Amino acid sequence: MPAPTDGPAAARTDLAIVGAGPAGLAAAVTAAGLGLRVALLDAGDRPGGQFYRHPAPGLGAARPEALHHGWADFATREAALRAHESAGRITYLPLHHVWAVVPADAGEAGGADEAAGARRGDAAPATQWILHAVAGHAPEERAAAVTARAVLIATGAYERQLPFPGWTLPGVVGAGGAQAMLKSGLVLPGKRVVVAGSGPLLLAVAGSLAAAGATVPAVVEAAAYTAYAGRVPALLRNPGKLVEAAGYGGALARHHVRLLTRHAVTEAHGTDRVEAVTVARLDRNWRPLPGTGRRVPCDALAVGHGLVPQLELATGLGCATVRSADGTVALALDAEQRTSVPGIWSAGETGGIGGAQLAMIEGELAAHSVAGALPGARLTRRRARLRAFADAMAAAHRPGAGWTGWLRDDAVVCRCEEVPAGRIREAAEDLGARDARTVKLLTRAGMGWCQGRMCGPAVAALAGEEAAADRRPLSCPVPLRQLAELPPAGN
Repeated sequence: MPAPTDGPAAARTDLAIVGAGPAGLAAAVTAAGLGLRVALLDAGDRPGGQFYRHPAPGLGAARPEALHHGWADFATREAALRAHESAGRITYLPLHHVWAVVPADAGEAGGADEAAGARRGDAAPATQWILHAVAGHAPEERAAAVTARAVLIATGAYERQLPFPGWTLPGVVGAGGAQAMLKSGLVLPGKRVVVAGSGPLLLAVAGSLAAAGATVPAVVEAAAYTAYAGRVPALLRNPGKLVEAAGYGGALARHHVRLLTRHAVTEAHGTDRVEAVTVARLDRNWRPLPGTGRRVPCDALAVGHGLVPQLELATGLGCATVRSADGTVALALDAEQRTSVPGIWSAGETGGIGGAQLAMIEGELAAHSVAGALPGARLTRRRARLRAFADAMAAAHRPGAGWTGWLRDDAVVCRCEEVPAGRIREAAEDLGARDARTVKLLTRAGMGWCQGRMCGPAVAALAGEEAAADRRPLSCPVPLRQLAELPPAGN
């Protein structure tokens, strides 16, 4: 059995937090301030998560804050983290990939079933949890474990991709991936970059790329901003968000970036690298309108259709889920950020995509709940206001079912297993598959390295099913030797 991580985390820990992004970082410093002993585990080597990525130290970035929105909020919390770490109130564990959370009193195997039983009420709730992690980099990686009486899952999200012919060409990257390249590596994906997909992230990415010297011929947005018309109250309650949006619009105007709404990139062209994309107008259901396609030359394409909550740890525990306004699956949480499994809390994008500000507030609320302290009414009001705005955005940019109309049968859907759309359609239409799991068994779509993160929504859509959250015993790759060290159930 792997020994608990050395140091204070090996002793009694009140709260273990998975993820040091905006939600996890805010929760950690708040909980420590309320007197809890906290272990903060994160897969990255520095706090901040995907949103507050840092340039590599060797790059000598003079002003990393110039690439971020709301850097002051992060800097304040990072300083608090370091102070609590020095005082022994927080054990910060970077490069810790948590692959499972199990009840400490249920044995090493079958822990997820025990947690699900506690949720249903037919088993006693766990009083201690063990978090198993792979620590460090290969080949020096090692097994680590942390025990805590409460767990906060703040694992964030990853990009949603809707495939199209040519999306596997070099030079086609995720919209968030392009921003990550700029923030952490100070590099651009290309000199002439089309930004496409759907959601507010596109405006931020285009503005950042243009400010860094890239030519952005167009931002291609599949949704129409008129979809916000029915959500005016939520918009007016968030004037700061409107100012932020106006800032992005001004940045696009300064750099002469054209915004095309209700359009999509329906194909990428090139041989060794993307050389151009076809942009077509969409109908209200996101079907490409015949005769509207035109080529736009480029040497890179940054594309993404919003984010998908990363739920593997939570669903492995049996936490209940709900369908979000954008069609993704999120955790069902109560007013204090509790999941349906006693002893497990969650905050940030796992409860529905909402951005860094909302994630920080939810992290603070969760910390108060774990500590049994009442949060201020102002904090709960801010969460309600920002969540309403997030729901408005989610509904406005939810993909229409007609997007599969741009998928030719020879277009690759599952990149890992190289499964084309035609094989998935054959499984659904000719072989009787009515859900993504059956399609997976018939075609291997989703069985590759990413385990369906890239192709999952597309496979489900082609099967006529809404994407669902998988329940997995392992949330990330684990060396077999570490699994072999675990004792059998009941020991």
